[in-house]
Amino acid sequence: MERIRFIDHHGQRILLVDLSSCETSELPKLVDQVPQVVTAEPPGSVLLLADFTGSTATREVIERVKIAAALDRKHIKRAAWVFNGNIPKPIHDAVQIFSSRDIPKFETREKAMAFLVSDNG
Repeated sequence: MERIRFIDHHGQRILLVDLSSCETSELPKLVDQVPQVVTAEPPGSVLLLADFTGSTATREVIERVKIAAALDRKHIKRAAWVFNGNIPKPIHDAVQIFSSRDIPKFETREKAMAFLVSDNG
């Protein structure tokens, strides 16, 4: 299964970055691929859903996520993360501050996708 792919939700295209249950060694490579996909899209057009459920984010991974989030910022229309307490709030906050982006967090993909395609996000 492709971990970085576009999916359709209620007629809207969402870039799913599926990092759920990833091996720690696999995460840096996947995170580094995200800006390439995002920046190939028009500015302000990408709805991005990153699912970290069941994965362990090391310091190296978080640093790479911060860089990726900053690099692709102008191409993002709206972003959301899914995680189940495995990413501490200070880390989530640090990524938001570094990237100058608001990245809401959700407990399920369904809730995150509903937010991404809503008119009030």
